Amino acid sequence: QVQLVESGGGLVQAGGSLRLSCAASGRTFRPYGMGWFRQAPGKEREFVASIRWSITYTSYADSVKGRFTISRDKAKNTMYLQMNSLKPEDTAVYYCAARDGPGLYGNWGQGTLVTVSS
Repeated sequence: QVQLVESGGGLVQAGGSLRLSCAASGRTFRPYGMGWFRQAPGKEREFVASIRWSITYTSYADSVKGRFTISRDKAKNTMYLQMNSLKPEDTAVYYCAARDGPGLYGNWGQGTLVTVSS
């Protein structure tokens, strides 16, 4: 099982930006796709963005469309989430995940906390 490690979270004021990274172990990391999810306090985990690994196809939740950008560097086995114009409602633990097909995400990182102050 490939290990996924998120980084880049922190405290930022509303309107600011953060860039999250998700690094995968292994030299032959070839998932079908990867995605970012988040879980705010007292709420269920929700989808944020996803990207196919071999084809540049991306998808975004309506709540982040136009503000967040997902990308990946296949040579570095790393996925990124550029978050701009952050809002307090973006506050959550952000998780990266990988899947081997168009089904469920089965490989998850430990999460990184993003806190956006008013």
